[in-house]
Amino acid sequence: MTRILVVEDESIVAEDIRRGLQALGYSIVTVIPSGKEAIQIVGEENPDLVLMDIMLKEDMDGIQAAETIRSRFDTPVVYLTAYTDENLLQRAKITEPYGYILKPFENKELHSTIEMALYKHRMEKKVRESKQWLFTTLKSIGDGVIATDTQGQITFMNPVAEILTGWDQDEAVGMPLEDVFYIINEETRERCENPFEKIIETGGVVGLANNTVLIARDGTERLLADSGAPICDDNCNILGTVLVFRDITEKRKMEEDLFRLKTEKMESLSILAGGIAHDFNNILTAILGNISLAKIHTTSGDEISRILEAAEKASMRAKNLTQQLLMFSKERTSIKKPACISELLRDTVEFALRGSSITFAFSIPDDLQPVQIDEGQISQVISNVIINAEQAMGKGGTIKVGAENVTVGIGDGLPLKEGEYVKITVEDEGSGITQEHLERIFDPYFTTKQKGSGLGLAVSYSIIKTHDGHIAVESEVGVGTTVLLWLPVSQEAVVTNRESDKPIKGRGRILVMDDDESILKVTNEVLEHLGYTTASSRNGSEAIIMYENALRAGMPFDTVIMDLTVRGGLGGKETMVELIKIDPQVKAIVSSGYANHPVIVDHRKYGFRGVVIKPYSIEELSTTLHNVITDAPNPGIASQSSGTAKMKVDKR
Repeated sequence: MTRILVVEDESIVAEDIRRGLQALGYSIVTVIPSGKEAIQIVGEENPDLVLMDIMLKEDMDGIQAAETIRSRFDTPVVYLTAYTDENLLQRAKITEPYGYILKPFENKELHSTIEMALYKHRMEKKVRESKQWLFTTLKSIGDGVIATDTQGQITFMNPVAEILTGWDQDEAVGMPLEDVFYIINEETRERCENPFEKIIETGGVVGLANNTVLIARDGTERLLADSGAPICDDNCNILGTVLVFRDITEKRKMEEDLFRLKTEKMESLSILAGGIAHDFNNILTAILGNISLAKIHTTSGDEISRILEAAEKASMRAKNLTQQLLMFSKERTSIKKPACISELLRDTVEFALRGSSITFAFSIPDDLQPVQIDEGQISQVISNVIINAEQAMGKGGTIKVGAENVTVGIGDGLPLKEGEYVKITVEDEGSGITQEHLERIFDPYFTTKQKGSGLGLAVSYSIIKTHDGHIAVESEVGVGTTVLLWLPVSQEAVVTNRESDKPIKGRGRILVMDDDESILKVTNEVLEHLGYTTASSRNGSEAIIMYENALRAGMPFDTVIMDLTVRGGLGGKETMVELIKIDPQVKAIVSSGYANHPVIVDHRKYGFRGVVIKPYSIEELSTTLHNVITDAPNPGIASQSSGTAKMKVDKR
């Protein structure tokens, strides 16, 4: 029940009001004749409303009492008056009363005025509480907030906005937004468009462009991220704008530091991978050389020969492992040549899923056209895709790998030139990818995994683009993901090689330079078996001295075989520079496990006549040596990929 305090100094009128209120169902706190008593009673009893006679006879009239009650207790006051004096009404207005009742009045009028006053008071209280909540929230959030009117003049700034701009709210209110929120482009240093104008123009949420810098009042520059939106009423009429922004300077610095750390990590991995691959290839070279020597002393077709051939094949398969490691090494250059993608697909998928519970199925036609690719790089792409598919299939399943010849036309909607392509599809049965993540899947360092660098698909995207191809991803959550690759068809035929049945023997003096004792030993034994006379050096400095001394003694070396990389000494590249100074006609072969190293790829540019890629077989070594000594056409690196002397064209 509503509790009402009546302040009336005319006893008859007061009693009449009391009866009327009771008849209307109100509870009467008390009826008192003075303003001072009213203030005291309101403080003690906290009534819901005060009916206050304006003209009280004591030293404090109703207006004075009402003003104190409103300011101290926030209790609504309705004036009772028999006067309509203008000056009196003006004084009363200042106290913000909730109603006036002119004496005499009917109960109906009294009731409606009281109810309207109570309702108005409740609504105003809710508005005040809402405003206070909003104000407290805006003051407490970590983002800067600036509000404007429809003319772009500032009406509000929270404390964070004050700190970031350097302007106090009291100073900024009424100023144009662009004078306080001064933003420029970080790269061009040109002033950015006023966000207020953009918000009003679009009528929707807008964001700042990347690399936007806020220049504070004191000249401090801060990198910003922000968004702005119109403030609208229930009828969608724009009442102003609000801008929310944050300082991302430290975030940018942290991202740059993280990028630097990840880059350093990748460089460390590169060095580690290169070192491991180098050592592993040296070990494989020694193993393969000794197997070749052992085969010489066996009878073709017997059990020992069969075992040695199996070991030889296993060693050559291990060579593929080192090439996988070298994908992480910086010592490589993109070398594109015609290749049969079907073999690469099968080998890479089988290698990537070795030891996994995931099964795989191929759908590859026999007439697949050759493609122009760097086999190592495309193998890396396929491996990245397969590994991602495997990790997405926590419950097991089958990865389907397909390939087909396709023709791309203008109307196909692909970012490719018209022409012939090989389209590769890798389909998994994993959990799928959300649309939000799908849009960022090729971003560097973006990953949804707890472990992983987030570089796999970013690197794959880059590789495919350098091959003039295209990569796309389709996914449905709960169903799976399909990765699609397009690679341009090669206009050249695939050159494949076949090992000669027997190594080529020869005569001459050979200088072998390598820092690995086991390689020196086995290489010398192999060369001596082939009919050559050998000498050994463990670094470039020794090789230079030995070559110069032999030349002066009239017993020059016919060929020098040099390791590209020598720890703690001159390697093949540096040594070759000095040998050419001594003998411009020097014949040299460079040896390395780095098949894609610039010196290996373009060895003639550095003065070498031939190349042998570690690990190499006796057939590979003898063929290359024979070609160099006799000045025969050198098949170069192509002959080293499968180790051969004979070549034939295989259009597949």
